[in-house]
Amino acid sequence: MTYCEALDFLDGLRMFGTRPGLENAFNLAEAVGSPQARLRFIHVAGTNGKGSTCAFLESIYRAAGLKVGLYTSPHLVSFCERIQVNRRNISETDVAGLVQFIKPFIENRGAHSPTLFEVATIIALKYFAEAQCDIVIWETGLGGRWDATNIVKPLVSVITNIQMDHEQWLGDTLEKIAAEKAGIIKPAVPAITATDEPEALAVLRESARAKGAPLIEVSRSSEVYKKIDKLPLKGPHQKINAALAHATAELLQPLIPVSPEQIATGLSDVNWPGRFQVIPRSKETTIILDGAHNPAGFKALADTLTQEYPLKKITVIAGMLRDKSWMESISLLIPFANRLIAVPVKSDRTLSPTELADFCRKVKPGALQEVLVCTSISSALAIVDGNAVIVVTGSLYLIGEAIEALGLSRLEQREPQLNEWSQTNAPRSQP
Repeated sequence: MTYCEALDFLDGLRMFGTRPGLENAFNLAEAVGSPQARLRFIHVAGTNGKGSTCAFLESIYRAAGLKVGLYTSPHLVSFCERIQVNRRNISETDVAGLVQFIKPFIENRGAHSPTLFEVATIIALKYFAEAQCDIVIWETGLGGRWDATNIVKPLVSVITNIQMDHEQWLGDTLEKIAAEKAGIIKPAVPAITATDEPEALAVLRESARAKGAPLIEVSRSSEVYKKIDKLPLKGPHQKINAALAHATAELLQPLIPVSPEQIATGLSDVNWPGRFQVIPRSKETTIILDGAHNPAGFKALADTLTQEYPLKKITVIAGMLRDKSWMESISLLIPFANRLIAVPVKSDRTLSPTELADFCRKVKPGALQEVLVCTSISSALAIVDGNAVIVVTGSLYLIGEAIEALGLSRLEQREPQLNEWSQTNAPRSQP
């Protein structure tokens, strides 16, 4: 099987959509030898900041000399980004081999077929186990309680924050969403959170109490927060993410020794593309890529622009998904922009750029000097050269498109090749 054939197979699983529940993931993991039983996890959930917190944690433990697995989603450019060991992507050859290995276990199951995310999750477990990772930083995909990642028993459950997002799946109140996120809290396993919404925090406290799980709360008044100084990831919100990672490392100190110097090194060396990623293009032009896609994310983006570029007028290139709270989100950014260019996202869920542009013209008349529509991120970038500060935002999918359009991807471009892993590790029997 080639890498392209593996991606085609995985893409075919999209027809099964998002299906809450753990049965498929448990069954598939068991069929391939329950690799999660050989690994140690830090499980991370939350509305925003999951990826950044995972990146901070990964960097801390790598600075301590450990072999660290990192599982995140979605990817920006390549599927291989989702599964990393010491920040090296899984190879295309290994993706192909693992898909070939797992394919017989999931064929001919019809409507009971696992989803793309469920299969990706089991592939990650198998890969990390074979790599003999010392610790795996394990990000939920959606919610927590019924997310495929929830088949593991972690050393600690981390919940970054709770805001409104994915209401069609998680519920239409903070309490309902908190209950879903709290699903990753396991009996007697410590949990830690930076959630500050009172309604959500009350749910987490009750869930932890009911499960006999110690709950540590990290806030902006916490001592650990005050320890955080300069960070490579920009924005006030990143300081609380870093504090949460710092507190998590301290909590696990008896199990995974990490020195204060290693924590400091990890926090100062972290890299996480697409989160207020600043790209100097020339003396006149700076491009910022930020994957904000819900109101809380746009508020964090607005706060960071205020901190980093006060009094600057911004050109915004925005592409959004129609099933998000896009009206509330983009309204938070309009006061910072003098020009907005609406573009489509390469997704069947994309919001029409014309609809986005029309809304922006009407919501705050006169706030924007110019509102344009372009047919792609590439065409939008082509007409903004020379603008001082350009912000590309609205969807992580769009950020991936921008990274490719700007030539920033360092992924190797090579012909897919047959791999030997699948030949030597092919399953001998099917479930």
